[in-house]
Amino acid sequence: MPTEFRNEPFTDFNKEENAQAMRAALEKVKSELGREYPLVIGGERINTDAKLDSINPANRTQVVGRFQKATKELANRAVESAYETFQTWRNTGAAERAEFLFKSAAILRERKHELSAWMIHEVAKTWAEADGDTAEAIDFLEFYGREMLRYAEGQPLVKLEGEDNRMDYVPLGVVAVIPPWNFPLAIMAGMTAAAFVTGNTVVLKPSSDAPTIAYKFFEVLEEAGLPAGVVNFMTGSGAEVGDVVVDHPKTRFIAFTGSKEIGLRINERAAKVHEGQIWIKRVVAEMGGKDAIIVADDANLDDAATGVVQAAFGFQGQKCSACSRAIIDASVYDEMLEKIAERTEKIKTGDPTDGATNMSAVINEKAFKTINGYIEKGKSEGGRVLAGGGSDGEQGFFIEPTVIADVKPGATIEQEEIFGPVLAIIKADDYDDALKIANDTQYGLTGAVYSADEAKLERARREFHVGNLYLNRKCTGALVGVHPFGGFNMSGTDSKAGGRDYLLLFMQAKVSAEKVGATSKLAEKRAAI
Repeated sequence: MPTEFRNEPFTDFNKEENAQAMRAALEKVKSELGREYPLVIGGERINTDAKLDSINPANRTQVVGRFQKATKELANRAVESAYETFQTWRNTGAAERAEFLFKSAAILRERKHELSAWMIHEVAKTWAEADGDTAEAIDFLEFYGREMLRYAEGQPLVKLEGEDNRMDYVPLGVVAVIPPWNFPLAIMAGMTAAAFVTGNTVVLKPSSDAPTIAYKFFEVLEEAGLPAGVVNFMTGSGAEVGDVVVDHPKTRFIAFTGSKEIGLRINERAAKVHEGQIWIKRVVAEMGGKDAIIVADDANLDDAATGVVQAAFGFQGQKCSACSRAIIDASVYDEMLEKIAERTEKIKTGDPTDGATNMSAVINEKAFKTINGYIEKGKSEGGRVLAGGGSDGEQGFFIEPTVIADVKPGATIEQEEIFGPVLAIIKADDYDDALKIANDTQYGLTGAVYSADEAKLERARREFHVGNLYLNRKCTGALVGVHPFGGFNMSGTDSKAGGRDYLLLFMQAKVSAEKVGATSKLAEKRAAI
């Protein structure tokens, strides 16, 4: 029986031995850049004529990995292979399935810096952000393994004399796992592990911006001994092959994390019943956010300013939980602007392989252009650039951490998800007004309130409509098991990844009722004849 779950500790890179270990990992990964990786369907390695390259956002001339573009035929084959494997994998015991998660977690723990180094190169995470991502991946594996063992235990039912009743959780079937690029190890590993530990099989289609990390995790699963075909690895265009997997009649469940637009599209396509389909497909969609931190008039302003800046610019603001709006009480507005600007200007933007870097490049050229467009839009709608505002796309996709003050409620950058290092600051008349502004959005993922007044904090618990609310701390940094994560409204299905309810989404309950003694009495009667 495994020990009680504990979160994986973060690495202290102030210790020279840890910094040296990371530098060594970065050199090892650098020597492996540019390799070609196959599709893997039913254990078979497959190459195609068409390729896609994963590019380092901080060094746009550097190819991190070369991947195959799957065809529609191969996408169909991946689902069929997963369906065939499901017929046997579904009968594998829960303890055996959980053991694959524990073995994989142990491998990740041994190679923690190496996996982090891949993220530093492929998605331009800083050392700390990459280390946190790897730690979270380990947490998901350890937590979901233990959760599967809990669900496999006898479930409590009301007793009925004369009957032996049981409720078992059984798997669904083939799960299409479509993870994001921003947490390319943690979220991808968590969704994949949740799918197969519950007895399902998987078609894993990683983001084209982060396929190398996904393949490295796939290799970890193979090393842990996971049977061929339980997880199938497929790269390619979402429109080309993603739709095929979502639409396939043998696909039972789609687990998606990404943008609102794609999530809604998947949900719509999954609702259509195709010929040969005998179930209603289940969809779990974790989508975007327009997260706000409210700073009340009685808040500790230094703590609040630090929390706002950390939540706004960690990983270049490319988190669905990132603080993209700071809503500040008018009585402390000017003072908070100074503190936020001062902290923002101290952020060191640059090469993510440098341990001193605080922020690096955004994910790709499309994001670079879109984010710059939002900065210009913010200015044209009356916003005042308080810090940053500049960009340089020559070597990599670098955008300065940008603070735009005097943003009006309802303005474009106050309403639309930017997914980049842009913070909109809004002045609120009072706490009532702040809550109204915070809730005036189609999203409802994370939020935070800084206040010394317990009554205000309690009111936020009741009225601030988000899935994850933080009080007197930043709105990013959810820990597995501690802060089950998922949001309301257009932020998704509130599936609470890393929580005790999550694995239920990948299973269905089956009840069996047996009349006690009926079989033995029938046997006695037959024997007497």
